[in-house]
Amino acid sequence: MTNYLMKDTLLNKAIEINKRVKKELGFTVNVGVANNKLLAKMASDFTKPDRVHTLFKEEIPKKMWPLPVSELFMLGKKTVPKLYNMQIKTIGDLAKSNKYLLEKKFGKHGALMWEYANGIDNSEVKYLPEKPKCIGNSITLPKNINKIEEIEEIILTLTEQVTYRLRKQNLLGTTVSVQLRTKDFIDTTHQGKLKEPTNSTKEILEKAKELLKQMYKKEEQIRLVGVRVDNLVEKHEKQLSLFCNKNHEKQEKLDKVIDELKNKYGYNSVTRAGKMDLGNKIKFKQ
Repeated sequence: MTNYLMKDTLLNKAIEINKRVKKELGFTVNVGVANNKLLAKMASDFTKPDRVHTLFKEEIPKKMWPLPVSELFMLGKKTVPKLYNMQIKTIGDLAKSNKYLLEKKFGKHGALMWEYANGIDNSEVKYLPEKPKCIGNSITLPKNINKIEEIEEIILTLTEQVTYRLRKQNLLGTTVSVQLRTKDFIDTTHQGKLKEPTNSTKEILEKAKELLKQMYKKEEQIRLVGVRVDNLVEKHEKQLSLFCNKNHEKQEKLDKVIDELKNKYGYNSVTRAGKMDLGNKIKFKQ
């Protein structure tokens, strides 16, 4: 009974996380529920998007073993063909293989593969993740666009999400990057340094639009747009300017008010003028 209650509690918490991310951050995530990090990661990669999956020990034979061996977490691309040559094609095949033969052929990694295939993972869960080195969002568009005004609207939407996440973590960015992908899957990226570290939506948006104008070729068909902020620093590390910038202060107050409204009523409750409604199509990338 205790075990059942624990699983039920974990599942309810996962559902809560899934809903809060959608409401407060405006994008969807998969959440995996399991007894260890490995199985939780495997579960989170099951059917997407916006789902909650469990992968408890007793569910491994049914949910994980039928998957192709290439789906196993931490399995390198060069290892898969070697396993195929050994007639190991599914995670179940690997789990039922001789652990010592695998170790003889692949060394310590062979033993680790066998343990992972059997759902064994004793690595420690770290509750305090490291601060990210960059924060970015990108979107694959439902149809190609070729007007810079439309791309600027998407840049605004992405910038607002990026800066919202910066402020949530008390981080400032010093470099802005804009990525464009054409209908022929050709990627172009331009980046530029900001005058000073900031998480202001207005300041980062201005730099992103400046980069866009430098890189965009007239009438070019675009299918993906991305915005990223790099070289992040903690807000408390920023040195105060000797001169008071009233415009900067006003922007900080505006961003703070908008963030508070989003936190209280949901991320999509407030939008800025000119922002394109992209719904849940944004793909989170960090």
